[in-house]
Amino acid sequence: MSTEPVDPEVATRQFARESLAADDPTGWFERLYSAAEVGQAVVPWDRGSAHVLLSDWIATAEPDGTGKSALVVGAGTGWDAELIADRGYDTIAFDISPSAIETAKRTHPDSKAQYLTADLLNPPAEWHRAFDLVVEIYTVQALPIPLQPTAIRQVGEQVRPGGTLLVIAAARDDDLPDADIEGPPWPLTRAAIDSFAIADLRLIQLDRFPSPSDPTVLRWRAEYLRD
Repeated sequence: MSTEPVDPEVATRQFARESLAADDPTGWFERLYSAAEVGQAVVPWDRGSAHVLLSDWIATAEPDGTGKSALVVGAGTGWDAELIADRGYDTIAFDISPSAIETAKRTHPDSKAQYLTADLLNPPAEWHRAFDLVVEIYTVQALPIPLQPTAIRQVGEQVRPGGTLLVIAAARDDDLPDADIEGPPWPLTRAAIDSFAIADLRLIQLDRFPSPSDPTVLRWRAEYLRD
């Protein structure tokens, strides 16, 4: 019997395929996090620190969260939420996976953030346009392409007037057919990035960076403002 370790991305795609086959396109998140909790899988995007493009944005923009609220989409194990909460925001961080939320609470026992289980595709009504800052990193791209428009719309709808949305995602060319993408992830096209700008939510800054670990892989960082 082979004892070679399984590539985390290969294992993640296997969880996703099983969930998709069961007509449960978001169920693989809990499968992955619950397996990771008992040492049977590795969460590929769990960096043990906040995302470098979020940290860079924080260092450059120097946002002051005093008296403001923030929502972190797809909290995972909580590193991004901790950085946002440390800037003074009253922070809610959510994930569809209960195991992810329990891991985040255990990892950050003295957290200033509130960790909750919730579904991006059907978020609590009281969150609608309620947050001064919404941070979305890698959640939309972890959903099958047919679900992405709904997820994108829901992300934007949580930003209050005068609020900011920050999106970080893997990038792909618009002319690459959807059928050629074997996810997860299912990277976002420029058209998908533009589609976050709905109604009075405007794209004000867009950058495309090479991944620190693989310069051939590009990442979007997009900032939006709701008028």
